[in-house]
Amino acid sequence: MEFKFDPNQEFQVKAIEAVCDLFDGQSRLQAAMRFKTGTLSLAAVANRLDLGEAELLKNLQNVQRRSGIRADKCLECIEETIPTAEGEKCVRFPNFSVEMETGTGKTYVYLRTALELNQRYGLRKFIVVVPSVAIREGVLKTLQVTERHFREFYGNPVYRSYVYDSANLSQVRQFALTDSVEVMVMTLDSFNKGSNVIRQSTDRLQGETPLYLVQAARPVLILDEPQNMESEKAVAALAALDPLLALRYSATHRNPYNVVYRLTPAEAYRQGLVKKIEVDSVVRENEENRPYLRVEEIQTKKRTITARLAVHALMKGGQVKETTVTVRPGDSLKEKTNRSDYAGWEVDEINPGGGFVRFANNVELRKGEEQGADREAIFDVQIRHTVEEHMRKQARLKERGIKALSLFFIDRVAHYADADGLIRRLFDRAFNEAKTKHPDWKDLSPEEVRAAYFAEKRRKGGVTEMLDSVSGETKEDEAAYDLIMRDKEALLSFPEESDDQQTRRKKRVAFIFSHSALREGWDNPNVFQICTLNQTASLVKKRQEVGRGIRLAVDQSGERVRDDAVNVLTVVANESYRRYVENYQGEIAFEYRSEIEARYGKPIGDLSDEERRKVEEEYGEGILPPPPRKAGENKARLRKARALSPEFRELWERIKHKTRYAVKIDTEALLNEVVPEIERAEVAPPRVTITKAHVVAGDDGIFEAMQTSAAKNAAVLVGRWPLPNLVDLMTDLLEHTSPPVRLTRRTLLELYRRIGNKQAALDNPHEWATTAVRILKEKLADHLVRGIEYIRVADAPSDDGLPAGERWYEMRQILDDAEVELFSKYIISTRDDKSVYDRVPCDSEVERKFVEDLEARVDVKLYLKLPYWFTMPTPVGEYRPDWAIVMEELEGNGRPVLYLIAETKGSLKKDDLRSNEWRRIQCGAAHFGSRQFKRKGALEGVDYRVVTEAAELPSVQA
Repeated sequence: MEFKFDPNQEFQVKAIEAVCDLFDGQSRLQAAMRFKTGTLSLAAVANRLDLGEAELLKNLQNVQRRSGIRADKCLECIEETIPTAEGEKCVRFPNFSVEMETGTGKTYVYLRTALELNQRYGLRKFIVVVPSVAIREGVLKTLQVTERHFREFYGNPVYRSYVYDSANLSQVRQFALTDSVEVMVMTLDSFNKGSNVIRQSTDRLQGETPLYLVQAARPVLILDEPQNMESEKAVAALAALDPLLALRYSATHRNPYNVVYRLTPAEAYRQGLVKKIEVDSVVRENEENRPYLRVEEIQTKKRTITARLAVHALMKGGQVKETTVTVRPGDSLKEKTNRSDYAGWEVDEINPGGGFVRFANNVELRKGEEQGADREAIFDVQIRHTVEEHMRKQARLKERGIKALSLFFIDRVAHYADADGLIRRLFDRAFNEAKTKHPDWKDLSPEEVRAAYFAEKRRKGGVTEMLDSVSGETKEDEAAYDLIMRDKEALLSFPEESDDQQTRRKKRVAFIFSHSALREGWDNPNVFQICTLNQTASLVKKRQEVGRGIRLAVDQSGERVRDDAVNVLTVVANESYRRYVENYQGEIAFEYRSEIEARYGKPIGDLSDEERRKVEEEYGEGILPPPPRKAGENKARLRKARALSPEFRELWERIKHKTRYAVKIDTEALLNEVVPEIERAEVAPPRVTITKAHVVAGDDGIFEAMQTSAAKNAAVLVGRWPLPNLVDLMTDLLEHTSPPVRLTRRTLLELYRRIGNKQAALDNPHEWATTAVRILKEKLADHLVRGIEYIRVADAPSDDGLPAGERWYEMRQILDDAEVELFSKYIISTRDDKSVYDRVPCDSEVERKFVEDLEARVDVKLYLKLPYWFTMPTPVGEYRPDWAIVMEELEGNGRPVLYLIAETKGSLKKDDLRSNEWRRIQCGAAHFGSRQFKRKGALEGVDYRVVTEAAELPSVQA
């Protein structure tokens, strides 16, 4: 296989032109030896730039305007004092950034840019600086496969490329002295310390210091992934090379430095320059039957030691959700989660030095470890799904001459590297079962089709090498390293009859396993599936994961395949597809926001409206969060004269009273209604499901997930845990969900005794108990509301000694709220003579129209949006009515004669309202009294109404 390259891709040509046009006006340099004299004589064929900073800035601004990028006001230069052959010297060099989405040919672009700069301006010396060996290997591979293409395109120029090797310092002399184009690839670690060989004088160079030879050449630095070279130490190391300038290439710049070209992820996605993404979400459903916890972090602040734990807590709505709690020694997870399942899980010790948390039940968990998750079941489904999808996809792609690869990111190296490692064992079993259904695979063993790369750093000759962290540097490790990192052609090729045994072995590999070593720098165009086997949220960022397989596929001839039906990357994730895509989009937004803040020199929230407009034009509309509210713009101010008016005082006297309610429950009637409902309810068993979703990029630059398949059951998890006490479980749900309810254990036991289908409760105790409690609360609420009676607290004989604030709402609470912060969707300014406040918050379009109509009605004397603290008790939670209104007679003396409490709804039909909305309305009628609902209330002289618009309010005559 020989890779083919298209030199005419418009987006790549634009990126190259953007850099080259920075030097418009620079004459082409002729090769000439330059001598630097200090303590030693140094000679070099050096780069030179004749343009001044003013000319460079002018060119930069022209390029930025052409590229649709905000023109910078100054050059972003790095200044440092460095050691040279002539002593310490202050250096200053400009930096220019190119931003290209991963997978769009960034390495190709900067290598071709170097050759273009030579052809136009005679620049000859280039150093590609990389932060890791993985990226270095990727650059070297691109140099190898593009050499023929570049020689043909540029008329066979004289250029050499090589990796810096501290054991071969003659390369450094060659770099400085030759008049050819020199491209030297260096890791940052090879020159960022005083002990590096490149900084030492050596007899191998007749006493010269290699670094000074590099300085004499005034190289152009090409920084690959420069966001990993932003530390003070890294910047000083770059400056020590005394570069002419630095060109910075990344998809995720941390510091933008004079951006000259930008290809955003959304734009690359929309243009079809990268693969489309689909997410196959593998998640547990209805599996909350045992306590789960994971140690997220151990923190030491001053004299306090705490730990952050992920747990499954009971929410007020009855759902069990994963949430994070902070604990100290002695804390009970039962109390933190409101679940009796966590009984015995008291924090006994938090050990920062050892990095673990020990519990009273003697369970000890280290940071990142978890308890209670059926991890093996999830991993098994993910691996099986990936293998099956791979084999099906390969069958389709084989006709197009495309070999598919699948990449697994795993949670722990030992889970694959150990002979009986969990992931190795699950993969081998899944492969052996799947291959029986796919003839092309039936004669292959799992060992033949998988390879792995797990790396740790080792110093060797001034270069950072990467070795297998479990079994060392064996021949097998070296072969896997060479195949994955260097022999891309073999990975992309099908075995042929003419191949020798070793080549056939390489070409059979289709499944690659890694921990985090392949997170940057490595990719392969034919990775069609990425499976994330992580205990928690991915250790590798979503963009880094996706970047390993986002590049467009190639066929057996090395030609790029431009077919949307082929170019689809499937991510098999152990989280919901919505969460995955939200995190993916969030990472993009976060990266851009950091860049924007660096460019403008201020936080996002401090951008002016004009600056926000320019940012959204350049980066896309969805990249910025909503602007913060300006101080005072969303506040309502009290009209004290209206609040002290006789009309308002009279209204308040009528509505101020707090109440209590009394109810009677017929337990037998309740059970007779509840049991049949529970019998009819479907309780699904705990299971693992797979859901497919496609990722789309909108015109606003936002990535969103579109579900394309229903959730499919992949595994049933029945019988994997000890059964909990169902009565305790129901008691927890009754007392710790909203509204809290207390029932006797006798009633709950009687309920369970009457249930016919007890197997559903045994298969999924928590889901069954949740369903039973939901039905029980709904039926109980209906019973309570049906016969509810309210009494004023002030009228209760036992409450004579209560302070006024506990018997009624005092009007001073209104008077004290001179300014009220508003958080509603609609905020309406009001007339001076009607509303008690100058602005009214409205939570819906119905409320907004209601306020406008109140303002227009001449018989409305005064109205108030009732404050958040004005509530009344109900069996289904606290209830706050919407409005208090005073209406006056249109004829006669205009004396106000009608006092209303109004609730606005979009519909008056019971079936259109949520069940608890209707119940609260019934309680409101019983509290205030209502002619509409024919209910006598505990308060006198007030009429409670539910309306959809102001026209439905009764007139005084009514």
